[in-house]
Amino acid sequence: MFIGPQSSVWPTAVLRGDDGEIHVGARTSIQDGTVVHTTLEWPTTVGNDCLIGHLAHLEACIIEDGAQVSSGAFVLHRARICTGAIVGANSVILNDTIVPANALAVGSPAVIKAGRARAADIAFGAANYVQRTARFKRDLRRLD
Repeated sequence: MFIGPQSSVWPTAVLRGDDGEIHVGARTSIQDGTVVHTTLEWPTTVGNDCLIGHLAHLEACIIEDGAQVSSGAFVLHRARICTGAIVGANSVILNDTIVPANALAVGSPAVIKAGRARAADIAFGAANYVQRTARFKRDLRRLD
């Protein structure tokens, strides 16, 4: 397992690499309750500057740099979410699906809408989580 610099894994998230490899790039947030899983045959890779929303599920897939998987979404085996793409909340990306760069994928199963993602929103969110992580490391204190 590899987690890049300035990345964050939030409470109750599970990165379960018992059967294979998980790679998370730099400045990526794996938010509360997310499950990242892998298989013997296919690793799970999440790139740099990604947002993985609360309660998402990633299973033996590839999330390229600067992509977003929103809250409650599922991305299944061998799927690829390309740079700047967004998987909408509660959407399901089926096995072997490719969501092209800058596309929005919504629904269950997801329908792909070319050119509808806003990469600036993803970049803003990713930077916000990097700042939040630094602030929490600096300012939070244990309550006993």
